Amino acid sequence: MTEEIFVSPAESARQYGFTEKVRGIIKEKYGDPKVFVITYGCQQNEADSERLLGIALECGYSRAEKAEDADLIIINTCAIREHAEKKALSGAGSFKKLKEARGDRVLAVCGCMPQQEYRADQIDKSYPYVDLVFGTDRGHLLAEMLYEVLISGKRRRFVSDLPHDRLGVIAEDVPVCRESSYKAWVSVMYGCNNFCTYCIVPSVRGRERSRDPERIIDEVKSLVSGGCRDITLLGQNVNSYSGGIGFPELLDKLARIDGDFRLRFMTSHPKDASDRLTDVMAAHPKKIARHFHLPAQSGSDRILKAMNRRYTREKYMGIVKKIREKLPDAAITTDIICGFPGETDADFEDTVSLIREVGFDMIYTFVYSPRPGTAAAEMPDQIPHEIKVSRFSRLADIQNGISAGINERCVGKTFRVLSDGDGTGRSSQNKIISYDKVLPAGVFADVKITEAQAYALKGTIILKGQEKA
Repeated sequence: MTEEIFVSPAESARQYGFTEKVRGIIKEKYGDPKVFVITYGCQQNEADSERLLGIALECGYSRAEKAEDADLIIINTCAIREHAEKKALSGAGSFKKLKEARGDRVLAVCGCMPQQEYRADQIDKSYPYVDLVFGTDRGHLLAEMLYEVLISGKRRRFVSDLPHDRLGVIAEDVPVCRESSYKAWVSVMYGCNNFCTYCIVPSVRGRERSRDPERIIDEVKSLVSGGCRDITLLGQNVNSYSGGIGFPELLDKLARIDGDFRLRFMTSHPKDASDRLTDVMAAHPKKIARHFHLPAQSGSDRILKAMNRRYTREKYMGIVKKIREKLPDAAITTDIICGFPGETDADFEDTVSLIREVGFDMIYTFVYSPRPGTAAAEMPDQIPHEIKVSRFSRLADIQNGISAGINERCVGKTFRVLSDGDGTGRSSQNKIISYDKVLPAGVFADVKITEAQAYALKGTIILKGQEKA
């Protein structure tokens, strides 16, 4: 495990010292300095970007509406699939002309992708106009890194070469600029110990480390008192949280906070989805969203073993059964990988049958993407791309029918919906619902469903709160 997980108060204070130094430099250099942050990847990356933006604002930048207006551009990247990496590299490439037009503009690439040494080397060699490269454990040091770039006028690379069991820290007291006034991400733990054979996350984010529960509780209390109504607890494997209490106990404490709000969480690993977790969810029907995202990845025991998922199809179905019994109104969604190395037609049919047996509200299907440095990338029997795509398409067609049937059964029912301010909102089950009136963002309303589609519902407001609820 990481020897010194928590960034010390002294180090946090030192970083605030660098924000003052940067503020003075950029005020003189730019006059009215602006920052633009682009995020690729998962919700954890979005949460990280809010922290990076918060630090940048503390340094004296203001937000730019578009990259062209920015003096600092930060590209926060993902490495979970090759497609995500290519998008991030393409994004960096698109700013070459901006950099040529104004050489004093600072361009930074950070996050999971450059945490891989070969990608950091690629950025060094092929993207010479990128000024700053840093990895997943350096975000809280943004002010210091910017100071070095601004003072030296030279490119800087801050990517840790520590092994995964020592990579990563927890930095509290970092300023956060949230993208929404009524929805928020709250990271409760970082990293992963599971080492699924297809996944690069442990290598780029390190081993599991959990925040102190009291810091999480204080953060959620502050969000609720500030008007936040939808709070998502984040972790690579959120229900392996171990900050002195388990995740179900943390969730229970958070649900007891006064206020009218919903808690969500992701992502859950099936091996850690306990009876206690579903019991806590059942005990707080208003405070904890009726949505369980439970990645299955495959319906074949042979493939699950090759993936190092550490559960069987039977165990997975047992968890689903308990969710259905204790939370009959809950939506269950999942992730599925198509074309994992060695996946036969019979293995794929096991996945098809799992999807039909469970009746997921939605599945997020991915074509297997080999990640350098993972065990699966070295496995024999890599599946041809056309077969992966064919399986992907078949699953999508099957799931469309399942989702349509589930949503049809919602017609005539009433759901409490949190408005997104554009005539749509989301239910506790995380279903998108549109309705006949436009409500302010952050307002709860009761909506009776009148029409259903595979992935959307329409309805009529029958009761709405008179204030943000």
